[in-house]
Amino acid sequence: MPIERITFPGHSGDMLSARLDMPDGPHLATALFAHCFTCSKDIPAARRIAARLATMGIAVLRFDFTGLGHSEGEFSNTHFSSNVADLEAAADYLASRGMAPALLIGHSLGGAAVLKAATRIVSSKAVVTVGAPYEPDHVSHQFGDAISKISANGQAEVSLAGRPFTIKKSFLEDVSGQNLEPCIRGLKQALLVLHAPKDATVSIDNAARIFEAAKHPKSFVTLDDADHLISEPSDAEYAAEVIASWAGRYLSLTPPAPPPGAPEGIVRVSEADPKGFLQDVNAGPLHHALADEPLAYGGTNQGMTPYGFLASGLGACTSMTIRMYARRKGWPLDHVWVDVSHDKVHARDAEAPAGQKVDTFLRTIHLQGELTDEQRQRLLEIADRCPVHQTLERASVVTTHLSEAVVEGAT
Repeated sequence: MPIERITFPGHSGDMLSARLDMPDGPHLATALFAHCFTCSKDIPAARRIAARLATMGIAVLRFDFTGLGHSEGEFSNTHFSSNVADLEAAADYLASRGMAPALLIGHSLGGAAVLKAATRIVSSKAVVTVGAPYEPDHVSHQFGDAISKISANGQAEVSLAGRPFTIKKSFLEDVSGQNLEPCIRGLKQALLVLHAPKDATVSIDNAARIFEAAKHPKSFVTLDDADHLISEPSDAEYAAEVIASWAGRYLSLTPPAPPPGAPEGIVRVSEADPKGFLQDVNAGPLHHALADEPLAYGGTNQGMTPYGFLASGLGACTSMTIRMYARRKGWPLDHVWVDVSHDKVHARDAEAPAGQKVDTFLRTIHLQGELTDEQRQRLLEIADRCPVHQTLERASVVTTHLSEAVVEGAT
């Protein structure tokens, strides 16, 4: 997806570094992403979620808070309230471009920040928290014995994730004075709470308290064995998929008209895991699936194989064709299902000699209803008129060309 590198002024006037993940197709809505404490806009979870939402037509702005990543300013002069103010500045920037955010997403302390900022970002319709603390003061637990030094000396250096950060007493005073409960209870937006039961940084009871304090509509989804940073690609993909599916219920995502010359639209397949074979498959802004290979062939088995998709296309088209004919005839067909098997494994396909016919699809059609033998036989004949069946049996032409467009920062 196209990624636009931008800067905008934060709460103190320092320029904040940001990435705007734009859809390739029509822009239907905008999301604003807040990263975790001392993290950056480029953590894998943020990139993955942004990329997935972009396939739905949702642009995503992810930025570095003041003093972090590539943003200007001194981190030591920031605190929770300044993060909230940076979020408001980001929302104002988007609004100035006619892209006011409808969806707010916050990870860890960023999740607490979006809960605080949500009431002030009036364009937002939905809020998502990922591994967020119920009390912002929870972050102070990471400072350990340094808290006494900070209180006594006004500041101290703290090692977080192997990096040194200067934490001032004003930071501790700011987070300790925060109370999110009124903000959560007063949310007018739909809320999705994502959390991992084994999160060792922010325990899952924080998610329970957020969920209990919120009014409906609200949803709670567990991230199973994910760690706090959602560092595993499969966990990030799952979180992205849940957010994308859930957000569609609360955002106005009007599907765009299909492009000229392609009445059924464009199917876009995009690599999701360069270390394996996982692929995002998107048909327009609202239909998404995963393609993969089995573990035995170097994949992660998170989706159907390419040949599985091919077989499913044959089965779906067969079932639809039979139903359409029976409906037109008024025949008592109660239910139809089609079993399709394929005798070739995709990973071995490239080893087959050119021109050798090695594909065999076995299609078994099941018909339920008080049908006569003649009707059943006729429906079997009609199955062969399925357009996908006919496409597979006759020669097809695949025309391929290389795109000349160069997208920077798309990885």
